[in-house]
Parts: sequence; C-alpha cells; structure tokens
Amino acid sequence: MCGIVGGVAERNIINILIEGLKRLEYRGYDSAGVALLDNEGLSIYKKKGKVSELEKYLSTNGDLKSKIGIGHTRWATHGEPNDVNAHPHYSSSEKFAMIHNGIIENYADIKKNLIAKGVEFRSETDTEVLVQLIEYIQVKKKLDLLTAVQVALRQVIGAYAIAILDKRNPNQIIAARKQ
Repeated sequence: MCGIVGGVAERNIINILIEGLKRLEYRGYDSAGVALLDNEGLSIYKKKGKVSELEKYLSTNGDLKSKIGIGHTRWATHGEPNDVNAHPHYSSSEKFAMIHNGIIENYADIKKNLIAKGVEFRSETDTEVLVQLIEYIQVKKKLDLLTAVQVALRQVIGAYAIAILDKRNPNQIIAARKQ
C-alpha cells in the first residue's frame, strides 16, 4: 500500500520525512520518494526499492536542506515499479510536485485529452496525469493552486489522497482526499 508524509518545519525536514517513510514500511511498497522545497527551488528525489535506497540516494546529493517537503511510498497500480514511475511527480513546468495514493479510474481519458492539448508525459502513472491536469487548469483559467486543485478533482473518478507543493509558495502543502 502507498503512504504519504509531509511537513513544514523550522528545521530541516528531510530526516523527519525519512523517519515517516520508514514508519510506513510495514504496509508494503515498491518505491519511495520525496519532494523538497528550498531557496534553490523544488526538487524531487525518488528511487525504486526500499526507503533505505532513497536515503542512500539523498546522501549522494550533497548537503540537502529544506523546511518543507512531502514523501511517498508507492505500490504500483499504473506503470511498472521503477524510478520514473515512483512518486513524487512534477507538473510540466516543474512548478508543482505531487504525491498520490489511490486510483484515478478515468486517468486514461484525462490523459488522452491533455495529450491532444499538447501536454507531454514522462511516466505511466495516473498521478502524473492528475498533476498535469491541475497545472493545465491553473494556467488556462488563471486560478490559484488551491482552486485549480478543487476544479481538477471535480473531474476525477476514483478514490485518492494527494499532497502537492508549489515552488512559488514555500510555506504551504495542499492536501485533499476522497474516500
């Protein structure tokens, strides 16, 4: 099963996220990842395998520091277990990073419509379809992120929990769930 952790702190959040992901390990999963927001921007780190693989990967990326982040353990439902399909996922502009538990039942139809509008995809996941939909709506309708998330979720069929970061808003995590 998937698991989501996230937080905003006055201190470095990375160890908090890793500890949270480790506590979710009993649930079973095939990959893990984090999205971190700092003065340099929004960065995603994800690996197929155990949280320990992600932890090793993070340690090879220098002295990472962030006070806001989200983390995820994934059990593949759409797309094979690999680094590309692991969560989090960027939007096309890489302004947003999102993690998602659940299944978007109508993701194929949404993806087809977005491809027809010129949106390109990097993964095989329903999660990326949702973050791309949110960004498309946000840009097209000139909405703030929270409103764009609300509009996008009205188009989604399925059960879900999401967490999303916006690199332009370093003090906020938007979260939503259905069922």
